[in-house]
Amino acid sequence: MNIKTMGIIVITCLWTWPSLTGQASEGKDSVLQIYLPREVTINSDTPELGQVGIVRGEESLAAKAGKITLGRISLPGQKITLDRHAVLSRLACNGIPLSKVILTGAERVAVMREHQVIKGSRFVETALSFVKKNPPDDSVCGFSLVGTPEDLVLPGLSQDINLAPCFGKGGDKNLVKVRVAVFSGDEEVGMCEVIFRLKYTSRRAVTVVDIPRGAVINTENVKVEETTSNYIEPDNWTVPYGLITKRRLRSNTVIRSEMVGYPEPPVVLKRNQNVVIKIDTLGLLVTANGKAVQDGRVGECVRVRNVDSQRIIMAKVNEDGTVEPVF
Repeated sequence: MNIKTMGIIVITCLWTWPSLTGQASEGKDSVLQIYLPREVTINSDTPELGQVGIVRGEESLAAKAGKITLGRISLPGQKITLDRHAVLSRLACNGIPLSKVILTGAERVAVMREHQVIKGSRFVETALSFVKKNPPDDSVCGFSLVGTPEDLVLPGLSQDINLAPCFGKGGDKNLVKVRVAVFSGDEEVGMCEVIFRLKYTSRRAVTVVDIPRGAVINTENVKVEETTSNYIEPDNWTVPYGLITKRRLRSNTVIRSEMVGYPEPPVVLKRNQNVVIKIDTLGLLVTANGKAVQDGRVGECVRVRNVDSQRIIMAKVNEDGTVEPVF
């Protein structure tokens, strides 16, 4: 090929080059190019294609495609996954044929709405700080968490989130409920209830030696210790000094109410013992001789036989050893 022929070919190519590039550009613009990332976070409940991926192409076609909805996020923190087939189906339903679409990027895209998570541990810290500053009773010395509260997921993002604790309603005597409200500005947007089991400072009586049945509780055989309890100490609790053991107690035994009792008064009236039957009422004193049919202690009612009439009556034993008929 001579130099003249080569020159003609080069000039011809340069002359036709703009029209060829224009045709290529026109073909490229008529195709919708969509890039899908692996994961994306949006600020609405209804994801649109323009929010999920990068849409390029002819302006009106790209604008139309960008407004196509791809589902709905119904719960805060929910994640929906869209694959290429779902995207192409939505495009086809809106009149954009597959022949005009080029998909690139990930095979699937995970879509989430912007959200904010309040950790359960933050609720616990807030509630615990509140009850420590406002104990239900002066004897409260500790708090034990009952259950672990779940995280609270709030839609959207806010820099003005505040937690406001207060005492909740209901519960057992040894439980305290704290209601922690979540505010975004002045609006309450959520709530969590935190429950604690209370620990109280209390006293208990503990044996320091083995104590036989019927022995008197005193400072030599019993000591008083401070301990923690799940229940508040009763107002009428007293050290059981002076009480009598109802059974044998081993050393280091915590004394409970059913283990001890008040000492029984002594027997002042023996069976077959002569006794004075006395009636003292309205300034009138009447006496008679009687004989006890059974032993009796002060305050007890026993059977007594009237010596004169041989009639058996019920009479109450007095401190002076006389008896008073019970009518």
